Formats: sequence, structure tokens, C-alpha cells
Amino acid sequence: MQADGNIAASAGDYSVSLGQFSAAAMDRARKLTTGLPLTSFARQSAVAKEVDALAHRLARHGLLEYRLSTPRDEQDLVVIEPQVPEYWPQRAKLGEGDTVVLSRFAYLRRRGNEMVLESPRAGALFRISDPAIGATLAALSRPQKISRLRRHAASFNLDLLELLLDSQILLNLNAQDGDGLRVNEGDGNLVLWDFHDLVFHTRSTEGRQSNPIGGAFTYADVVPPLPAVRPPWPGKKIDLRNFSTSDPISPFAKLLRERHSIRDFDDQHPVTLAELAQFLDTAARVLSEWKSGANFEGGPEISYSTRPYPSAGSAYELELYLAVSNCEGLARGLYHYDAGGHALVAIGVSGQQLQALSAAAEFAMDAPGPPQVLITIAARFGRISWKYSSIAYSLILKDVGSMIQTFYLAATDMGLGGCAIGTSNIALFAKMTELEFHVEGPVGQFALGRGKKQVIPS
Repeated sequence: MQADGNIAASAGDYSVSLGQFSAAAMDRARKLTTGLPLTSFARQSAVAKEVDALAHRLARHGLLEYRLSTPRDEQDLVVIEPQVPEYWPQRAKLGEGDTVVLSRFAYLRRRGNEMVLESPRAGALFRISDPAIGATLAALSRPQKISRLRRHAASFNLDLLELLLDSQILLNLNAQDGDGLRVNEGDGNLVLWDFHDLVFHTRSTEGRQSNPIGGAFTYADVVPPLPAVRPPWPGKKIDLRNFSTSDPISPFAKLLRERHSIRDFDDQHPVTLAELAQFLDTAARVLSEWKSGANFEGGPEISYSTRPYPSAGSAYELELYLAVSNCEGLARGLYHYDAGGHALVAIGVSGQQLQALSAAAEFAMDAPGPPQVLITIAARFGRISWKYSSIAYSLILKDVGSMIQTFYLAATDMGLGGCAIGTSNIALFAKMTELEFHVEGPVGQFALGRGKKQVIPS
């Protein structure tokens, strides 16, 4: 808190300015270190409105936690930790006749010395401080009427249940939902997801979690780094170099050896639309289409396609979205690549969203500037999970690896530069495309452009 009324929040090396406030609001804001009741923000006084504005600004940056405590001794029952920007606790109303059950995506796990309740669908996780609440949660593995829970639960708390319902950790079952074992949870696309796949998708990407992600060197102080090349197995060795020939290597082998990541692009001579068209034609275009019956009795006819890279079960579930920053002949913006029609279709997004997407890629690559064209590889998850159980998401990631290698080889062959990117923000992509994160979402990224020519000193 500054003398001129400006307030900033700091965490480690991260700092954010929150604006200017009155002396009374600043004095009240000091109590945020121990907690302020949410009801105090609802008042109409000028100070209450200022503190409300400050709290919402903190929430937008994920810098607030929310405590649910007992009114008598103020002991924490649950602490809510936001996992998405702008989370704010809301209660979804429950009546005595309502029947609730835990979502099949909800899970309780140990984190250090704490027990946390999570779900990949939830905007927050719930840190459970009262062991009796764990017993109530266990009872909710089966559908329970609120009236029965009130009578028999060891630690009944309607506020908590309504918070969990709003976070989609709890479901309010209708009569037609049956036993609640695999209901659509309000979205039929969720039926196609296995629990571990949805958890993996949300916890290995940005946008729906607050954990450190990427090159954090988390275990640098715990174990030494593994060597780049595995130590040889003991035993008799067959030296394959004895079988090498002096013949020139093939063009394909030369291409493989020349492939490398390029992060620095020549913005004075950007990639052209013609080159981009050739790149997509080489690496991603639909080459043919056909139909075939499913290999089980009574199965429907399924459509298939052939493309330049392999795909599990010929599903070809991957879609390309191009964020164009600098391409000669093509306006800045976001485009979907229609692989069947070999065409680009513009998608209306804000300049701020486009900048955020490009800046995140620049940071992830540790590059001196943004990519000229950022290709987001998205998956139509249901296309592959309709057939494959338990391995659907792993197959998608294998397909992404095949596609990225194809991109590298196509770019190298054309004299262009490319770089695979290991992270993506599924929440930002969902906002830009207005697609639900579990219907179609990012599973990989690739930066494309004309690389700067290296100057080798003499």
C-alpha cells in the first residue's frame, strides 16, 4: 500500500497494480490478510464498494482464497482455491427434496499434509480442513436426498453443498438421470470422456489450473539431471558403424538431419500466403475420403479420410487453427484450416485475445519475438473417444507428435523455420472459438515462419 492510495499485490517476482483507493478502503483492505466476510461487500457504502472492486481485481489475477468457517470458533471447514481467473464463489440453491451425487470427475487426494477435492470441470479446488466433511463426501458417491443428508450426515453443511454444486463437483439429479453413474452431467459430450483423460487434459495445459507448468525445474534440488544418452547395457556389443557405407545419404535422411527448432523469425521477410498454402498442402490436407462399416454387429457406417501424417484408427481428429501475426498476403487474425476444402476460414476474435495467444507462445519458446504464424493443433475429442476406451487421450497425443514431426520436415524442406511448443491455454482458446474445452481444444502448438539467417563470424 502506497502513501498516494495505490495498492499493488506481489507474490515472489510477480507484481500487479490494483489501482488507487481511499484511506478508509486501504485500512479495510488490510483485513484481507486474515479474511473479510463476503457479505460485507454487499453493503452500499462507498468503502464497501471500493473493497468489493479491490477484491474482484484480486480475484481476476487468482490472488484470493475463500474460507468457509464455523461461526462459533471461526475454524476453517474448507478453503477454496481458485483454479481459473475470475472465479468467485456462488451458491446454486438446493431444496430438501433435491437429490445430489458427486460428479464422476470429482476426486479427493492428498496434497502434502492436506486433503483436497478437485474436478477438471471445476473452477476451484476445495481444501478440506474438517475430517468429518470427508465422510459426508464419501456418502455422496451414491445419490442422496438433501433431507436425508441433513438427518444422517456427520457434518452437514448446505452452504458447502451449494458451492460444490455451482462448481459442478456435485450434480443435482433429475428423475430421468437414474442412478447417476454415467449421466451426461448437463452436456452429452462428457459421456465420451473417461475420468483420467479429462484430468490429464486439464492438468497438463494452462487455463484451468493454478499449478506451475512448463520448465519449472521442480526437482533440481532433489535429484541430479539424467544424462543425455543412456549408459549402455552390459554385455556383448555389435558395432553397427561397421555396416555404414560411404554412399551419399538420401534426400530424406538429409532432411531428417537438418531438422531443428527455429525460434527467431525474419519479420522483414515474412512467410507468404503462397508458402503457407504449400506448407498446409504438404503436411495436412485431406488426400481422400471413404466410408466403412464399424467392425461390430449393427454398427453404423463411419466416414474416414487420408492425410499426409498417420493417425490412430484413421480418426484424424486433429484440427488446425492459425493465429497469423505476420504473413505477406494474409491479414492478421485467427483462421481455421479446412483440410477437406484446402481453405482458410477467418474467425472473429479481439486483438487482445490474439496478442495474448501470440505472447504466450513467444514466452513458451523463450523467443526474441512472436511467431509469424502460430498453429494451434486442436482435437475433436469425441471423434476418437467414440471408439477407444481408456487410451483415447494418449492416442491423441501420439497423433500430435506425428503431426509435429511432419510439420518440421515440411518446413525444413521449404526452407522455413518451425518450433514445437509444449504448452497451450485451453481457457483462452475456448473464449476465442466459443467451443467448450471438452468438445474441441488445444493439444499442441507449432510456430511457423521464415527463420533469420545465421551470421557465422569468420
